[in-house]
Amino acid sequence: MTTDSRHILTLNAGSSSLKISLWHLGDGDALEERARGQVEGVGDAPHVVLKDPMGAVLLETRWPPGQGPGTHKQALDLILAWKREHLGDLEVAAIGHRVVHGGPHLAAPAVLDDELLARLETYTPLAPLHQPHNISGIKAARQAFPDALEVACFDTAFHRRHPWVNDTYALPRELYREGVRRYGFHGLSYEYVAGELARVAPERLAGRVIVAHLGNGASLCAMENGRSIDCTLGFTALDGLAMGTRCGQLDPGVVLYLIEQKGMNAKGISDLLYKHSGLKGLSGLSHDMRTLEEVGTPEALGAIAYFESRVRREIGAQAAVLGGLDALVFAGGIGENDARLRARVCEGLAFLGVHIDPARNAAGETRVSKDDAPVAVHVIPTNEEAMIAAHTRALMG
Repeated sequence: MTTDSRHILTLNAGSSSLKISLWHLGDGDALEERARGQVEGVGDAPHVVLKDPMGAVLLETRWPPGQGPGTHKQALDLILAWKREHLGDLEVAAIGHRVVHGGPHLAAPAVLDDELLARLETYTPLAPLHQPHNISGIKAARQAFPDALEVACFDTAFHRRHPWVNDTYALPRELYREGVRRYGFHGLSYEYVAGELARVAPERLAGRVIVAHLGNGASLCAMENGRSIDCTLGFTALDGLAMGTRCGQLDPGVVLYLIEQKGMNAKGISDLLYKHSGLKGLSGLSHDMRTLEEVGTPEALGAIAYFESRVRREIGAQAAVLGGLDALVFAGGIGENDARLRARVCEGLAFLGVHIDPARNAAGETRVSKDDAPVAVHVIPTNEEAMIAAHTRALMG
């Protein structure tokens, strides 16, 4: 097998989806993306789409309910069958996996073996909606590529060097030692955005930066000299901002009330907080920001207003943690694409030195703040797959 045929495959397995990207290994550290896509609706009504780097569709298929790939293994087999037919016998030399939870000590990507996989399974209670599916994707890939190097890239790793006061809760210390602490998530996204900010505005990355990863999952990260020092997400992916279907910050007494007065059990509360809250719960309609803006009902507009209010509030809190602000970066599906929301969030932050240029913002330029604004505001599309591929390449030796 020649070097020109060697590739890295990245996998991001969700509850009913499998996102993939394929990267060619060039000379040195060079990586060239060959294809990207996902299988959605695994086990229900699957839909697969693969595109080349220019956005041209390479493969798209839909199945009726109950047909098509029903497991992550079958979804991966479908992608591999397409690869064999259209790309020949190229070698998948390594596979990089997004793993949501790396626990309290894993602060960098790691080569997967049986011992590490067993360790990651013990973190399932800390990320019940994500970790089991990440592990499912790992097991499917190990079956399909028994000779490939496999690398786990953790969403929590970027936050593992937080100051203790930003890492703990005001609970007995034995609980902290047992692992009840603030982990933070979306780390692969934040790491990628930090790298891009170093490229477009290195003088800003060296200072005090807040990155707003706003999508169906949403959070903020406070960085100092490119290093995470605080994140709005904590012990689980429920804290901080309201999200598509997740509640965000919540008084713990609400959970006690649901148990004691409403008679709800752990499963019912988990479903409520993870799947039926956030934008969906507030609007009674949808978790999709685009849909809410289109329908414009009082409930939909109220959900949007709450989301924006929480973003502003948490930006203010993280600016206090940082002792000021030099740059604000928007990323994620909402942050990158919703110019109106960016403008509304920033309207309330003039006291921090945030001043949006309306024309730049509407055009979605990389820098959307005014030239003389004390705080530079940027829009940087995130790319977790590129980060996973880069980490995997580094561990190939």
